[in-house]
Amino acid sequence: MKKVVTFGEVMLRLSTPGFARFVQTTSLNVNFGGGEANVAAALAYLGIPASHVTRFPDNDWGYAAAAAYRRYGVETQDIVYGGDRIGTYFLETGAMMRASRIIYDRTNSAFAQLDPKELDWEHILADAQWFHFTGIAPAISEGAAQACRDAIAVANRMGITVSADVNSRKNLWKWGSTAAEVMTELTAGCDVIVCGKGDAEELFDITPNTQEKGFISVCRQIQEKFPRVKKIINTKRGSLSASHNTLQGRCWNGEDLVQTMTHEMVPMVDRIGGGDAFLAGFIYGQIQGFSDQKSIDFATAASALKHSIEGDFNLASVSEIETVMSGDTSGRLSR
Repeated sequence: MKKVVTFGEVMLRLSTPGFARFVQTTSLNVNFGGGEANVAAALAYLGIPASHVTRFPDNDWGYAAAAAYRRYGVETQDIVYGGDRIGTYFLETGAMMRASRIIYDRTNSAFAQLDPKELDWEHILADAQWFHFTGIAPAISEGAAQACRDAIAVANRMGITVSADVNSRKNLWKWGSTAAEVMTELTAGCDVIVCGKGDAEELFDITPNTQEKGFISVCRQIQEKFPRVKKIINTKRGSLSASHNTLQGRCWNGEDLVQTMTHEMVPMVDRIGGGDAFLAGFIYGQIQGFSDQKSIDFATAASALKHSIEGDFNLASVSEIETVMSGDTSGRLSR
């Protein structure tokens, strides 16, 4: 089976134990995570060959991060090394009515200093069937944005499916170009995107018209603007508290809107990486030849399960996801 290749920054995740606040903790738990790399880890855990491409500092933190992904089967041979530091984020997990909080420390990271000439995409994508990135990667630096352009151009030429979580993070775009400028260009080369109404308005100046339901209207306009985009997926999250969310998935395939059941997630363990688990589940379903309905059902169940798992990676098996898909959310003891 050909592999899925992902590209983006991986960060050191330092989180307070349990539900401790920053001001009271005396220790931090160490993990690693990044939107695109989380997709690779989830797919590798599901048995799909996956490789992540990034730039790490040439020091112990860079080696530790690469090892963390290899542990779960992600190929790391195309990672490049250089620079002095790994981007870092600090996580305080909320509970009940107290929201979770994240503090970023990623300026001048090794990934931000990436020279796109360091990456030979013809070689990297030689045995790939799918390439994935998010809107966060090109936001980090001009070099990372150019690397995305290069990868998409090669993937399009080689007939490789390209997906993106357009993921508008306007506060990250500090290198000169705007999110709308760059993401409009990059999205034109995508086959599958994760996009909601808010991102569509902010990035593409697309808002619902009055003739159709909001999401369908937005999807039709996206496909008019980007003829290559075949499928648009996203999740609808309900937040009753930091510990209790609901989740529903939906997919527009150009003709029909398919939606899932609504999953109750309570009490949540860790919501970081839920969107990445969703996309990984959808990619898995499409590679396996599932229908769009089954793919989005699998994706949403995978995302719901991720909320029960600590860390950025979705370490859920196919059988566990299928159990949730069937409607069995009892969590009965398995012996």
